[in-house]
Amino acid sequence: MATYAKPENALKRAEELIQVGQKQAALQALHDLITSKRYRAWQKPLERIMFKYVELCVDMRRGRYAKDGLIQYRIICQLVNVSSLEEVIKHFLHLSTEKAEEARNQAQALEEALDVDDLEADKRPEDLMLSYVSGEKGKDRSDRELVTPWFKFLWETYRTVLEILRNNSKLEALYAMTAHRAFQFCKQYKRTTEFRRLCEIIRNHLANLNKYRDQRDRPDLSAPESLQLYMDTRFEQLKIATELGLWQEAFRSVEDIHGLMCMVKKSPKASLMVIYYAKLTEICWIADSHLYHAYAWFKIFTLQKSYNKNLTQKDLQLIASSIVLAALSVVPFDHMRGASHMELQNEKERNLRMASLIGFNLDPKRETREGLSRSSLLSELVSKGVMSCASQEVKDLYNLLEHEFLPLDLASKVQPLLTKISKLGGKISSASSVPEVQLSQYVPALEKLATLRLLQQVSHVYKTMKIDVLSKMVPFFDFPVVEKISVEAIKYSFIAMKVDHLKGVVLFGNLDLESDRLRDHLTILAESLNNARCLIYPPVKKASKLGDTLPLLAETVDKEHKRLLARKSIIEKRKEEQERQMLEMEREEETKKLKLQKLSEEAEQKRLALEYTKREEQRIRREIEERELEEAQHLLQEAQKKHPKSRKKQVIEGEKVTKETLIELALSEQLRERQEMEKKLQKLAKTMDYMERAKREEEAPLIEEAFQKRLMEEKVLHEQEQQQEIELSKLRHAGDLQEKRRLTRMLENKIIFQSKIVSRREAEFSELKKAREERISEIRKSRKEERETKRKMLFCLRLEEEKLKKLREEEEARKLEEAERKKKDEAERKAKLDEIAEKQKQREREVEERARREREAQLGKFSEPPIVPRPAETVAAAPSSGKYVPRHLRERIPITAAAAPEPERRASRPAPDAERWARPAPEADRSTDRWRTSSDDRRPPPSSGTGGSKPSTWSSSRGRGGSDR
Repeated sequence: MATYAKPENALKRAEELIQVGQKQAALQALHDLITSKRYRAWQKPLERIMFKYVELCVDMRRGRYAKDGLIQYRIICQLVNVSSLEEVIKHFLHLSTEKAEEARNQAQALEEALDVDDLEADKRPEDLMLSYVSGEKGKDRSDRELVTPWFKFLWETYRTVLEILRNNSKLEALYAMTAHRAFQFCKQYKRTTEFRRLCEIIRNHLANLNKYRDQRDRPDLSAPESLQLYMDTRFEQLKIATELGLWQEAFRSVEDIHGLMCMVKKSPKASLMVIYYAKLTEICWIADSHLYHAYAWFKIFTLQKSYNKNLTQKDLQLIASSIVLAALSVVPFDHMRGASHMELQNEKERNLRMASLIGFNLDPKRETREGLSRSSLLSELVSKGVMSCASQEVKDLYNLLEHEFLPLDLASKVQPLLTKISKLGGKISSASSVPEVQLSQYVPALEKLATLRLLQQVSHVYKTMKIDVLSKMVPFFDFPVVEKISVEAIKYSFIAMKVDHLKGVVLFGNLDLESDRLRDHLTILAESLNNARCLIYPPVKKASKLGDTLPLLAETVDKEHKRLLARKSIIEKRKEEQERQMLEMEREEETKKLKLQKLSEEAEQKRLALEYTKREEQRIRREIEERELEEAQHLLQEAQKKHPKSRKKQVIEGEKVTKETLIELALSEQLRERQEMEKKLQKLAKTMDYMERAKREEEAPLIEEAFQKRLMEEKVLHEQEQQQEIELSKLRHAGDLQEKRRLTRMLENKIIFQSKIVSRREAEFSELKKAREERISEIRKSRKEERETKRKMLFCLRLEEEKLKKLREEEEARKLEEAERKKKDEAERKAKLDEIAEKQKQREREVEERARREREAQLGKFSEPPIVPRPAETVAAAPSSGKYVPRHLRERIPITAAAAPEPERRASRPAPDAERWARPAPEADRSTDRWRTSSDDRRPPPSSGTGGSKPSTWSSSRGRGGSDR
C-alpha cells in the first residue's frame, strides 16, 4: 500500500494510471487512500478524489468498492461537511443512471440496425452456435449481455445509497429522493422482484430506527419535515405497488402508512389520506372484500365533503353513488355462520385489523361484526345524508332491493336500472387523487344480489315453482348460475329451498329442510301431557315445613351457592382445556397437512425440473449434432472452392462427413504448409548468413583505417586544450599577486581597529561579569534567609506537634485509667449486690422451709386417722402406716389411741374441711383452692390436744396423707 504526503499526489498517480490503461491499479490506489487512517480529517481535495473514485467504480462496475469508499467518506464528512457527501452520492447516482440508459439505447440500436454487407450471410458460425446452445433470440441475448449487467449495477447502487443514508437526520431529503428514484426504476422497467426487496429494505430501516433510539444522528419522526418525507416515500411506494399490480405489497404499504401514523400519533394531510383510502378501495375490490371497499369509499366521501372546497355537485353525486352501490354489493348473509372457533377468532382479528386500517376504532371485547356490517353501513349512509346525494337510479335500485316486496317483478324492474347505472362514471375533476370511477364494475355483484332477493321473496310466497318459470323471472343468469348462487345462500341459511330436477320444480319452505321444529316434538308432547295431568289431578298441598327448615335455610343456601360456583369453575376449566386441546389438535393437523403438501410440491417440482432438464439436454444435443453436420458440409464446400486441386475428393466420396474429420484434414494441411515454410526459412537464413559474412570481411580494413584517423585528430585536440589551460593559469596567478600587494597597505589599520574592538569588548565583559556576580550574591543571600526562616518555622511546627501529641497521650492515659477505675468499682458493686441477693435468697429458702415444715405438721395432725397398734407394737412402729410423720410429731402420738374407723368410710369420706376456719399460709399454693370438700361435709375442726396450731390447706396434687414432693 503506497503512502502519499498529500491526497493530491494520489489523485495525480491515479490519473497517470488511467492514461496508460491501468484502471484497476488506479482504483486500488484511491481505495487505499480513502480507507487509510492517515486522512481522517475532511479537506477539499478528498471531494475531488471521491468524484474520480466513483467514476472508476461506475466504469468498472465495482459496487463493493463504491460502498466501502462511501462508508469511509461518510465517517470523514459526518461531523464536518455533510453537503460534500451529498454531492458525491448525487454524482454516483447520476453516473449509474446514465450508464444504464446508455446501455439500453445501445441495445435498441443494435436491434434496429440493418446495415450489413451481405444479407445472405448475416449469421456467422459463432452466432449460430450461441443460438443453438442458449436458445435465446437476438434481442434477449443483447439485453443479457449489455443491459442486464448495468441494470444490476444500478440496482446495487440504489441499495448501497439507501444503506449509507439510513437513519441519518442530515440527509433525509437525499434518502427520500433515492427511494423515489428507485421506485421509478422499478416502475419503468417492471422490476417486481426488486420492488418487493426495496419495500422490505425501507421497512427494515424504519424498524431499526424505532429499535435503536439512542443513535446520535437518528431522525426525529416528531419533526414535521421528517414525518412529511417518510409519508411521501410510503405513499409513493403505495402508488407504484398498485400500478405494478402487486396487491399484496400494496396492502403491506397501507399497513406501513397506518403504522407510521400510529407511531407519531398524527394524521397526515387530507389530500394524502384521500390517496390512502383510494388505493385501499382498489386493494379491497381486488381481494373481493366488498364491505371494506364500501367503508373506504365512505371515508373518501367524508374527506372530500369536509376538505375539498372545489368539489362539484356532479362529483359528489358520483362518489355517493359509488358508496351506495359498493354497500349494496356486499352479500346480505354472514359467511362465518357455522364456522369453527379458530375461524371465528381469525375473522375477528382480521376485522379488527381492517377496521383499524380504515379508521374505525372498535372494542376488541365486543363482537366485531356489530361494528362493521352491511346493515350498519346502510343505516349510516341514510343517517349521514349520503343516500340523498346519490343519483336517482341508485336511489330507486336501493329501494327495490332493500325495501320493496316484488317477488315476480323485481328482476324486470332492476334490469333497466342496472343498464343505466353501467353507463355512469368518469374522472372526478375536483379530486385528482381519486381514481376514475366506473359504476359498471358493481353490476355483476348487484345482479347477484337481485337474484338472492328474488329467491328470498319467492320463498315467502311460493312453496313450489317450476324451473322454467324461475329462469324467466331471472333474466341476468342461466339457471345453473342461479342454482350455484342458491347453494351458497342455503349454505349460510339465507333461504331454504331444494331443486328437484326429475320433476323440474324448485321447492321452498319447510318440507324436509328445516329439522329444528321436528327435533323437539317429543319434548313438546311430554310437556303438554304433563300439563294435562296436572289439570286432571291437581297436586295435594302439603303442610308447610317452612318453620322447620327456616333456621337451616341460610346455611343450605350458602353451601349450595358454593357448590354451584365450584361446579361452574370446574366446567369452565374443562371447557377451556377442551378448547385448548382442540386448538392444538387443529394446529397440529394443519401443520402436518402443510408439511405433507410442501413435501409433495417439492418432490413434484424436482421431478418436473429433472424431466425438463433432460428434455433440454436432449434437444440441445440433437440440435448441435444437426448444426455441426450442416457446418461440416458448409466448411467442406468452402475448402473445395479455396483449393480445387487438393486431395479432398476422397473424403467427399465417403458415406458421412463430420466436423472432426474436416478439422483433422485442416490440421494436416496446416502442418504440411508449416513444414514447407520452415524449409523456405532455412534456405533464406543460409543466404542471409553468407551475405552478412561477406559484408563484414570487406568492411574490417575500412573500420581500422577510420579508427587510426580518429586517434590522430583527438591527440592534436588534446595538446591544444592543454596549452590554453597553462596560459590561463599564469594570468590568474599574476592577478592574485597584484591583489595581495593592494591589500598589504591596510594591514596596520586593521590591527589598530581590531585592538580597539577587543579592548572595548573586554571592558564590557568585565562590567557584565561584575554585575552578574553581584546579582548571584544577592540571590544566594535571599535564598539563605528563606532557608533559615523555613527551618525556624519547621522547628516551631515540630515542637507544637510534639506538644499536642504529648497532651493527647496524657488525655488518653487519663481516660483509660478512669475507665479501669469505673470498671473496678462496677465489679465491686456487682459483687456486693450478688452477696446481698444470695443472703436474701438464703433467708427466703429458710422461710419456705419453715413454712413447709409447719404445713407438714398440720397435715399430719389433721389427716392422720387414729391407729390402734398391736399390743406388742412399740412407738417406733408408728410410721409403718406408709405416711410420713415429722420427727418432732412422732413423740406426741399416744401409744393407745382410739380404734380406727371403718376402712370403707375412711376411703370414701374426705378429711374434714378445716380450711374454712384456717388462715392460709403466705407460701401456700393457689392451686389448692380447686380441691375442696363438698358443702355437704362441713364440720367444725376437731379439738386436739395440740390446740394452738392452725390447720393449713392441702394441695390436690398430694395424695391422701402424701408428703410434699
